[in-house]
Amino acid sequence: MNNHESSGHEHGHVEQGVGRAWKGAAAMVAIIVGFYVLREHWGHALGIAPYLLLLACPLMHVFMHGKHGAHGQHEMPQETGGKGNP
Repeated sequence: MNNHESSGHEHGHVEQGVGRAWKGAAAMVAIIVGFYVLREHWGHALGIAPYLLLLACPLMHVFMHGKHGAHGQHEMPQETGGKGNP
């Protein structure tokens, strides 16, 4: 491995760290803005809270089932041992 390859690898690693820093800064700004918006509009936010809870159920169902396929397509692993089941 020569010196040029080593410096190229480190440069890519630094760029990933900078991207992570920007994402962290954006997340902090979003949290701060969210806090101030909720502080000013707390009554409105509490008014829609039950609807958000009801909306969360079907959304979680749709997005959580996307990871393992549709209903009824689950396969049980078969044992390859020498003994059969009684």
